[in-house]
Amino acid sequence: MLTKLRHFFTFFDSEKDGNSSTEISLETACAVLLCEVMRADGIFAELEQEKLKHLLMKQFSLSADEVLAIIEQAIHLSENASDFYQFTSKVNKHYSLEQRKKIVNLLWQVAYADGELANIEEHIIRKIADLLHLRHDEYIETKIRAQSNQK
Repeated sequence: MLTKLRHFFTFFDSEKDGNSSTEISLETACAVLLCEVMRADGIFAELEQEKLKHLLMKQFSLSADEVLAIIEQAIHLSENASDFYQFTSKVNKHYSLEQRKKIVNLLWQVAYADGELANIEEHIIRKIADLLHLRHDEYIETKIRAQSNQK
């Protein structure tokens, strides 16, 4: 029993120190957030999937094979995540405000890729924008920019 408790606390100490073997990359963290928007309405539209691949390739200068591997991992993480914190904290740690606004703009692009914005997609983007510490006016700015790019 004491051994199990010691292992439990050792595991959480290594997690806290960042020594976890399950450390996710910044690319994967962003991909999970994008997948959350894509999955939000329960419809995996082909247009959204293609937009997701294109955005990841462009944003992170990745090959098609790298993007497919990241998306596969991101979908798995997205399906098993209980919240967005582990992904947004990674983005917050490594990205400036302007870069975080760009990520939210990418979320909007995925949401608008199929030609319609579901309420749940907008809700998810709002939650993520809050966790990325965007003010309301910055959130609205990213939405307007994404809408204008759709026309």
